[in-house]
Amino acid sequence: MNVSELTLLVLRIGFLLLLWMFIFGIVYALRSDLFGQRVRKLTTDAAAPVPAFPVAAAPAAPVPRATPAAPDVPGAASGLATSQNTTRLVITSGPKAGTEFPLGADPITIGRSADSSLVIRDDYTSTHHARLMLWNDEWMLQDLDSTNGTFLAGARVTVPTKIPLNATVKIGATSFELRR
Repeated sequence: MNVSELTLLVLRIGFLLLLWMFIFGIVYALRSDLFGQRVRKLTTDAAAPVPAFPVAAAPAAPVPRATPAAPDVPGAASGLATSQNTTRLVITSGPKAGTEFPLGADPITIGRSADSSLVIRDDYTSTHHARLMLWNDEWMLQDLDSTNGTFLAGARVTVPTKIPLNATVKIGATSFELRR
């Protein structure tokens, strides 16, 4: 059986094109995993869409107001201890060590992506790494199928798990605790 040279040439070119498409697909997947999705910056002229992105960053603004309220009223602190508004996330180690975030009822996403509530720029943190969520007045930690894992008190989290107060949660090189 004799295959023409033209058929072999077409098959070789087709194979090379398929190979290059595969390589570009791998590069695109690596880029999106390392750097996250591209976020288009809104101009200041578009006044209506601007609040859509700062909503995730909005809890950072009340930090100076919410943090001093507890020390000013020491007698009422025990009465407020069951309130979800007094719980805060305190970063104990990592690039943002010492930072505190008050927690509300909204879920907190943690990862490298710019659309995460808590952005951690770390080689060991996935784009969408973990989620903190309030469920039945208790904070739960959920790993979002991260590559390097999420650890609660040294144990890897595989299912949504309740976070006790002052227990260390480790994501990449960053550790944090929930405190009242």
